[in-house]
Amino acid sequence: MVFAVFLGMCSYLAVSKKVATAVGLGAAVIFVLAITVPLNWLLDQYLLQPGALVWLGPEFAEYDLSFMSIIMFIATIATMVQLVEIVVEKFSPSLYNSLGIFLPLIAVNCAILGGSLFMQSREIETLGLAVNYGISSGIGWFLAILAIAAIREKIRYSNVPAPLRGLGITFIVTGLMGIGFLSFGGMLTGGDEEVKEEPKEVVVETTEIETEVDNQIKIVN
Repeated sequence: MVFAVFLGMCSYLAVSKKVATAVGLGAAVIFVLAITVPLNWLLDQYLLQPGALVWLGPEFAEYDLSFMSIIMFIATIATMVQLVEIVVEKFSPSLYNSLGIFLPLIAVNCAILGGSLFMQSREIETLGLAVNYGISSGIGWFLAILAIAAIREKIRYSNVPAPLRGLGITFIVTGLMGIGFLSFGGMLTGGDEEVKEEPKEVVVETTEIETEVDNQIKIVN
């Protein structure tokens, strides 16, 4: 999501100065996405979609609560983020202090909400696929922030021009990585499939020819 649609850039840029911090935040994002995407799939299937309340009775078949999708998704995400914050503070105080304000800000991380909204727009069919999509999205974000953190640690000892030091060179590297991943996506999809043209049947109309032949026969007679 980072390189394709550039979601979650705030924490991606702010917490990617060190690999250790990036690993901690990436693991938290994987956990939150793995839980919230399936939960929001259940909410979407049995509460929010048009006609989803039919399990309560036929009189609820016409209800449409899809306008509440974003509110319900954010509520689920905020609940899970609070749980993650409590666990991290309890078992890893050093990681909790290094993440600082960015750990609770996962609740408003657009990448987390984007995972649930993409799940809804792509109409994922089963709960298992929703779990797979959530975990895969989290792993993708984790690999992205881990890669940029490793690059930034190396760039720190490189001779970068003064105007580009800091976020400047980080934006350039992120753009180049995004171009690279998008090109890999085109290779995997294989491009447009060739359309095989079916041979067209040529239909010859013989009505006019038969009429001319009849006229010639009449003239000869």
